[in-house]
Amino acid sequence: MRCEVVAVGTELLLGQIVDTNSAWIGEQLALAGIDSHFQTKVGDNHARMVSVLRLALERSDAVIVCGGLGPTQDDITREAIAEVMGVSLELDEAAASRIEAMFSGRGRRMPMNNLRQAEVPVGATAIADPQPGTAPGLICPVAGTGDPTRPGSEKVIYAVPGVPREMKVLVGEVIVPDLVRRSGVSSTIVSRTLRTWGESESGLAERLAPRVAELDRRFDAGEGGSVTIAYLASGIEGIKVRLTAKAADTVTAEALLAEEEAEVRAELGDLVFGVNDETIEASVLSLLRARGLTLGVAESLTGGLMGARICDVPGASDVFRGSIVSYASDVKFSVLGVPAGPVVTAEAAMAMATGARRVLGSDVAVAVTGVAGPDPQEGIAPGTVYVGLDLGDVDGPKGVEAFEVKLPGGRAEVRQFSVITAMNALRTRLLLCQPDGG
Repeated sequence: MRCEVVAVGTELLLGQIVDTNSAWIGEQLALAGIDSHFQTKVGDNHARMVSVLRLALERSDAVIVCGGLGPTQDDITREAIAEVMGVSLELDEAAASRIEAMFSGRGRRMPMNNLRQAEVPVGATAIADPQPGTAPGLICPVAGTGDPTRPGSEKVIYAVPGVPREMKVLVGEVIVPDLVRRSGVSSTIVSRTLRTWGESESGLAERLAPRVAELDRRFDAGEGGSVTIAYLASGIEGIKVRLTAKAADTVTAEALLAEEEAEVRAELGDLVFGVNDETIEASVLSLLRARGLTLGVAESLTGGLMGARICDVPGASDVFRGSIVSYASDVKFSVLGVPAGPVVTAEAAMAMATGARRVLGSDVAVAVTGVAGPDPQEGIAPGTVYVGLDLGDVDGPKGVEAFEVKLPGGRAEVRQFSVITAMNALRTRLLLCQPDGG
């Protein structure tokens, strides 16, 4: 069973609204084991909507149309579906009564154009939102598209409102179960994302190429379950390695993912810092907590961004002592004890880390200084960043150290990349230390 998603609305194409509905629907289809190979956005234009729907029906068994079911003149999803089905619209009396009751129950007069929402293509079924939305969803079988020897096998178009709250109820409670019933197959698709930092997308692909080849071989030979590996460059969040398993049930799929995660981690090692939504800040805080250590931060070009990201992690207060935003050079000198002179150097980064550890009373500290751009500073190119670490008396690598990196992008990207680079440096050093000083 293949199901395509079509999001309707000119505002989506203009970038006025971000299409989060399609992403959510895609996730629900995957969890139900329904393949979804295409997602399309189309504006409020009748001819283009008809064209998109016909194309979707050519390559998929079902289509979920999201949006365009309102009462105004630009809400034309019903009309487009009716044309694709080759039928006219008719008033669904039950749907009309529900809409009228909703308005009267709120003590409001119903504008007559709201009755447009009760019009359905002939042969379609209106599905009521159990929550108080006015637009009913639609289940629209498309005659002549199924297997003549299998009654009820025709392709189908579903229509749901664009309001996320209403859409989620109809998709989750009505449409996905109907798709599962029509498919006749019980399966699920589950994904797990490994988050990495320190290697390029092409570098990760090269390292994992033998594993991908082995998975392809197993699939072609019909050995075991189906697992795939994909890559997603996510900017300031690093490179994500997505593992996806398709199996008869969730337990089997999760077991396949666990096995594959172990294989990938064996190859990538410490490049992996988190799973799914785990940020690098959360990973660092967990390592510090396990070792009974506290953290101090000194920031220059990041201007408090590192501290803010650390504070986004619930429970950070038991580890994080604070951040000193020493943006001006004289603050570096007077507060952190950085020696007078250039402040975009390895020596300055080390002195900042040591100063932060002393002033904040933390066990370890990390510091960043550099040039965010867009212009050079004292002859230093934008993107030049120094990270300093002071691990104090922590078991493992001792003393103070610093290193230079050249980061890409504009001012905002350099600042964000500085944070994850500094956090990753601290993470990798902590991994060399034994918990509890053992």
